[in-house]
Amino acid sequence: TTQKSYPLQSKQAASGDWTLPYGEWDFSFITPKDLLADVNHARVIDTDGYLYTFNTLDQTSPDPGSVDKWTDVTFGGRAHFNKVKKPPQYIVFCWDSYADQKTYETSAIFGPETWQRMKTPADHTRPSGAPVWYNRMVFGLSPGGKVKIWFSDVAGRPSIPIKPRKLVTRSGKDLTLCKAFNTPVEDYIQSIEEISKGRTYPYGNWD
Repeated sequence: TTQKSYPLQSKQAASGDWTLPYGEWDFSFITPKDLLADVNHARVIDTDGYLYTFNTLDQTSPDPGSVDKWTDVTFGGRAHFNKVKKPPQYIVFCWDSYADQKTYETSAIFGPETWQRMKTPADHTRPSGAPVWYNRMVFGLSPGGKVKIWFSDVAGRPSIPIKPRKLVTRSGKDLTLCKAFNTPVEDYIQSIEEISKGRTYPYGNWD
């Protein structure tokens, strides 16, 4: 659902036309190969000040190529629900890490450098000659509540890292919005012992 709320529109957002040439963008969540997690609630405020609330989200996908670190190419699954019309000013989402057996709350604030990238075609094209747009935002969720963000590219090209103005992850007593979505994960079929066989846990470098 969407709601109009102009007080949620920053001066930078109000000062430009952030209409996207391709209509809407989407976002997806991925995890390292064996370190599964689930996102169960998300909210996005776009550059028009619309608040999008997602209680149903596309499934979080394990990335088979991300074993000890993130791969250069990140994509995630096909988006059916995770779609927004204008670029994001703000996103917050609640996620359960089965590896950590914790609930995390991650929020990010984005600025005009991100919005402009979303409006501007790449300097390369698709094999068909069609323009490439940076219309897929991928969030990588890893142990310790570490989150990385990229724009997907095409034809095996490396994803483009996104640096939000601010990125914060909370857990435990610091949860705010996500207190209501705090999900017990102890009974999940995947145990830490299974994940960490033959590895020092938590393994890999997810910075």
